[in-house]
Amino acid sequence: MGLNGPEFYDDQGVFDTYISRRETRTDSPNETLEKPVFDELLGDLTSLQILDLGCGNAAFGVEVLQKGCESYLGVDGSDKMVAAAKEKLAGTRGNVVQGTIEGWDYPSGQFSLVTSRLAFHYVEGIESVFGRVFQALVEQGRFIFSVEHPVITSSDRGWQTNGPRQDWIVDDYFETGPRITHWMGGEVIKYHRTVEDYFIALSATGFVVDALRESRPQRARFRDPATYERRKRIPLMLFFSAHRPETKQQRPHSGSGKEHSGQML
Repeated sequence: MGLNGPEFYDDQGVFDTYISRRETRTDSPNETLEKPVFDELLGDLTSLQILDLGCGNAAFGVEVLQKGCESYLGVDGSDKMVAAAKEKLAGTRGNVVQGTIEGWDYPSGQFSLVTSRLAFHYVEGIESVFGRVFQALVEQGRFIFSVEHPVITSSDRGWQTNGPRQDWIVDDYFETGPRITHWMGGEVIKYHRTVEDYFIALSATGFVVDALRESRPQRARFRDPATYERRKRIPLMLFFSAHRPETKQQRPHSGSGKEHSGQML
């Protein structure tokens, strides 16, 4: 029986493994594949009000505050992650609150940028979450997120290997829904959906999609050439950048009465 995202990261063994991998792993996929694309999509952060969903230990929050954003608020459902985030954000303009991505009470029109990094694949109902994000953004506010690529989430059998993975099993791709994944010494529930599903959910909410990216590796970011060659074989992450469009103002009624003249226009 798999755990949901917050429960999974509150397991002490999983939490310790996660922190160790992020801080000590050579050529970490987070640093070599996810971060470069995400930073490129972010652009200039000066004076932005940022909401970060599934913020983890808020290392990203410290970074964006150093880059000039006006405010940073992280949301995470894990007790251990929130405690680590509070420690990292101490003495900064950043803050963190505990709450699930699905259940947190989103304020209306408060943020110019909403981000989420590798968290939405733990969320079952992204359509309702996207709707809440839309309402939390100001007009022209941006929404940028990364997720595990659907070729990764489609089948758990690809994780079951000894040593570094050299390929992947893609199966039941169009059978969307929960998957129990064996990872970092535990079992976690992830939700598989297709690339099309993400795009449709954004568009149906009212977002305008500005960019879709994948984690194409760049040789200069890898110290180990063998790791670089291996990362060229399958995409690990998927990225979307979208914005809330400006509300169109309805033209005022002219009062001339000509539109009722009976003429066909």
